[in-house]
Amino acid sequence: MGDPGGVGPEVVVAALADPRVQESVEPLVLGDRRVFELAAALRGVPAPGRSLREVFSLSDRPTLREMGAAALAYVDAGIDAVLAGEARALCTAPLSKHRVSLAAPGFQGHTEHLAARTGARVAMMMAGPRLRVVLATNHLALSEVPHQLTTEQLGFVVQLTARTLRERFGIESPRIAVCGLNPHAGDGGLFGDEEARLITPAIEEARRAGVLVFGPLAADGLFPRAVLGACDAVVALYHDQGLIPAKLLDFRETVNVTLGLPFARTSPDHGTADDIAGKGVADAEPMVSALLLAARLGKG
Repeated sequence: MGDPGGVGPEVVVAALADPRVQESVEPLVLGDRRVFELAAALRGVPAPGRSLREVFSLSDRPTLREMGAAALAYVDAGIDAVLAGEARALCTAPLSKHRVSLAAPGFQGHTEHLAARTGARVAMMMAGPRLRVVLATNHLALSEVPHQLTTEQLGFVVQLTARTLRERFGIESPRIAVCGLNPHAGDGGLFGDEEARLITPAIEEARRAGVLVFGPLAADGLFPRAVLGACDAVVALYHDQGLIPAKLLDFRETVNVTLGLPFARTSPDHGTADDIAGKGVADAEPMVSALLLAARLGKG
């Protein structure tokens, strides 16, 4: 259900009423029945019935901490369901990192929590109809990226991307392009040495492992080529380098996919949108896209 104070409940009920979702998904819905009933009335759609499992019942006037605790409880119940074989994929509505952190200090986000719960080493992909982008680093201050990025980490992400594209997306020989960190991919060392020192060795290691990978390439030139089909996925080196082009191109249809988990997990590529929560205007199309991709990947 996501955060009860955000748009999650209403986009979930709206998406579940969409004929495309009804044809593709047999849902197990995790959340609060009363919140869903209010969201369904707001959107003029049916509330979840027998598909709903009430996990965390909220008080009539929940605090921010209670809303955060509930959102995390829904995620944990979803993880438990897929690990127990009750579900084949997990699709999460947006939550507020701030509100969850009030109940669970140190919480950083879905991706990190999923990794901790499963013991998996993961990466984040933004999968859209025209572009797939995987992040080599995730939620880091920009100043920390050159210090946290390592040859080993980048090599892992490249190889994980190739394996996921083969095993879950059905691409037999995936082509992976890797961005440079610096303008013009360093321009031969003029703007930094990370390309030669960190990135090229990771690419060479992945090639030795059988991955069809090329780079490092200047991001501003790479993304237009990727959209035209030059590769099957781009590995970006930091958060905004990858997410800005992905969301700019196809915001409504781009889906957040966590790679490396023992199950498929997706979510919409937006946040809780507190400013429009409860107004009945939140676009459900990103949640529809996330549910449809979860159903597709869950078959893999």
